[in-house]
Amino acid sequence: MLPGAAEIAAARARLASLVRRTALLAREPAGDGRELFLKLECLQAVGSFKVRPVGSALLGRDPHSLAHGVYTCSSGNSALALAALARARHIPACAVVTPNAPPAKLERLVRLGARIRTVTPEQWWQAVERCQLPQQDGTYIDAVRDPAALAGNATLGLEILEEQPDLDAIFVPFGGGALACGIACAVRMLGRAVAVIACELDSACPYAASRHAGAPVRTAAATGFVSGVGFHSLLPQMWPPCRELIDGSLTVSLAEVAAAIRVLALEHHVVAEGAGAIPVAAALAGRHGFRRVCAVVSGGNLDAAVLAAILQGALP
Repeated sequence: MLPGAAEIAAARARLASLVRRTALLAREPAGDGRELFLKLECLQAVGSFKVRPVGSALLGRDPHSLAHGVYTCSSGNSALALAALARARHIPACAVVTPNAPPAKLERLVRLGARIRTVTPEQWWQAVERCQLPQQDGTYIDAVRDPAALAGNATLGLEILEEQPDLDAIFVPFGGGALACGIACAVRMLGRAVAVIACELDSACPYAASRHAGAPVRTAAATGFVSGVGFHSLLPQMWPPCRELIDGSLTVSLAEVAAAIRVLALEHHVVAEGAGAIPVAAALAGRHGFRRVCAVVSGGNLDAAVLAAILQGALP
């Protein structure tokens, strides 16, 4: 399932008209000599990096196979990317969500013309595992295990390393593992000695726990204002590439994530959602030995009320 150079090049060509080459922002060097760069995928038109894997997976399919519509299981960002792409191609789209999906993402899905189907968390996870939801018409688009989706994520790694070839590490939020693995494929393709580090919440860290155990384990699921990461386990198909490609893991607290959101908003005028701020929080916490780090700010679809509370110093 891992893409090689040809697959990554094909994904880049498919995405040329869809994906913005987002800014790579350099923070002022810290007093200890460490440097931090911010890859602002929150500035994509759909507000997250998900246009890369979803767009590559969708455009990699025969258009005739999509005539009955498309759907995906998502906490919001994959569904937003799918809805925008489907609307442009005049095909119906459905977002399968759980009852705790962020309101800001749901409202935007409605504006994009997507149908929303709400299921229980158990039904949602079963559909993710099977790439299929009973009694749902259309083609399931998988933003995690589809090789074309991984190749789409690799294009993000290429952009980072083209602008900053001498990085020590790239910090990536860990949800399903596809973003970290895709970026690692780009690192491998370019032959760079750059570590790819998975960043998670300390209260919901399936990759860190699995890495420690040497095999996939079940953990607590994320709660609070952070969505899109901290699922209770890894998908079985993702453990082998994660074990092979990801070089390490870091965890942060919800309070550290909120602090990172404040830093991004107040110092850089950038709005990041919880998952997007996790790598920044990991970098700012300083519990690592890397000198030059790029943190992927993966998304910026944050509820206004949550942002307001965080800016006032609260922990939503």
